Amino acid sequence: MAKLYLELITPERTLVSQEVDSVVATGTEGEFGVLPGHIAFLTNIVPGELRYEADGKKEIMAVTTGFAEVSNNRVSILVDAAERAQEIDVERAKRAIERAKERLSKGRSAPDVDYTRAEAALRRAIARIKVAEKVK
Repeated sequence: MAKLYLELITPERTLVSQEVDSVVATGTEGEFGVLPGHIAFLTNIVPGELRYEADGKKEIMAVTTGFAEVSNNRVSILVDAAERAQEIDVERAKRAIERAKERLSKGRSAPDVDYTRAEAALRRAIARIKVAEKVK
């Protein structure tokens, strides 16, 4: 059976660099899946989950913003941060949600709050918790 080559890279490290059977990620237009022979494309990645299967073993990870490129049975995903579901510190993510909600409650006009950044932090923390709950 044909395979894909998946690379998942953050500025700090390469988390995945291996042959896989399939990849599912979340882009700006929603979730997308890639199988061998997929047409080439480029898309933004949004905070959410990344799933892949290799030799019958399924893996799930939380990813933040970045880009994905699919070409010639190769999937290259470059994101700001990523972590395996079992590595996620749920309590830390919950604290991040509370901090983001507190900042957002001040409203867009608060001079000491970067509202866009707080919204992004909230989305990242929610994605991390959702991914972590899937492996419990």
